[in-house]
Order: sequence, then structure tokens, then C-alpha cells
Amino acid sequence: MSGPAYWGIAGYPIAHSLTPRLFTIVGEKLGVDAQCIFVEADSMSEFEANIEQLDGDLWLSCTAPLKHSPQARLGVGGPEGVNAINQLKRKDGVWSGTSTDGVGFVAACRHIGIEPNGSTLRMRGGGSAARAIAAAWAAEGGRIIPSEGRRALLSGPWDGAIVESGNATLAIDLDAAAGGGDSVQLEAEQQVSISYGDDWRIDEFAVIMVAAQHLEAWKHLYAPEKAANLPILSLLLEKLSSFN
Repeated sequence: MSGPAYWGIAGYPIAHSLTPRLFTIVGEKLGVDAQCIFVEADSMSEFEANIEQLDGDLWLSCTAPLKHSPQARLGVGGPEGVNAINQLKRKDGVWSGTSTDGVGFVAACRHIGIEPNGSTLRMRGGGSAARAIAAAWAAEGGRIIPSEGRRALLSGPWDGAIVESGNATLAIDLDAAAGGGDSVQLEAEQQVSISYGDDWRIDEFAVIMVAAQHLEAWKHLYAPEKAANLPILSLLLEKLSSFN
């Protein structure tokens, strides 16, 4: 298959991101190549200025603070209630996008042996990642105990999954800073983080999730026609380890 001219990561900070390596690994598996780029931008105006000279098709994973702006500026949107995107694709000058934070989280949970259906997630935060995770977790039959953080979890398609109390199977602090920031300890049988630093390991949940959501991006946005040929998550993590 033919690939884009460029692929990579956009946002700030992004120097620690594993996304360009993941693009390379998956691309090699599918016989696709592109130039890897890091688009540092702390606003949508800076993002647009930095890609202005990039001719051709473009695949980008987006992190903070760019997850909300593309909806209005580029005319793309994510899943219902999430109101944010973390994957962008420009083909023939036309933009499309989606959010894979939630489905990536669910896939990572299954990888470590936690099935959302019937499980309770205690979750701190109410930003774009929190909403995406809440939507995907609820869609898979899981329950959610919101925990107070910087932002409250607003009403959405996950409302029917909300419970006020109970024993949590899993907890996550989505207010932890990017790049390996510390999490607030929450009451649960197990707590995970989606923030990884330069000393990452492939058995870290955050690394498992970024790999899982990258596979979901290829499956649903970048190359859905090649979904059957994508590497499985465990193989992608193994390749990522040898890439380090």
C-alpha cells in the first residue's frame, strides 16, 4: 500500500513520545514508509504554521494541548461525548480524525488481564482522555467511580455506568503530568498510569496503552483496509523493546 509523505507526533511536550517508533515498526510490517516528524506546537496556530510547508499526505498522533482545537479548525470530530481527537489524517488536502484513547485503554486492560465488563474503574479527571476512557469503558459494560480532580467528569454516554461508591478493580489518575508524572494514589485493587518517561519499559501500562491505541489508529483511521495484517499488541511491544 502507499503511505503518507509524513507521519509522527504533534503537541507539547513530545520529545519523549514513542509514537514515531510505533509508526516505523507498524509501517515495516505493512511495507509502508514515510518521513517521521515531531511537530512541536502548544497552540493550533503554531501547529498550522509548522505543517504549512509539508506537502503531501500526513498522519499524526496528537497530544495536549491539541486534542480539542482540530475539531473546529480542521472540521474533524471524535466519538460521541468525547469532544476531542488524538489522531489526525490529511489525505489529498482533506482532514479526518478520531480518538483512540478509550479503545486503546480497553485493549491495554485486556492485555494485562482485566475485562471491563462487570469491573469497576475509579477514575480521577475529566479531560479528553478521561471522557474517551469513560465512553469506551461504559460501552464494554464497565462501571465508573469518578474521583475529584482538576476537572469533573461531565455528563455523557457513560452516565448509565456511573456508580457513587464500591470496590474498584482498577484505578487511574488522569491528572498525572505527561512524561512520567506522579499519580495520586486511589483506592482500588490495582492502579495504572498512562504517563511514561524516558526510562519506559514495555511492561508499563502507559507503554502498553500507547501501543494499543496506535494499532487502533491504523485500524480505524490510517489504513483500515490493512486491519487484518496489523501486528498483534504483544508482538508490537516486543518489537518496540528491541527498537529501544
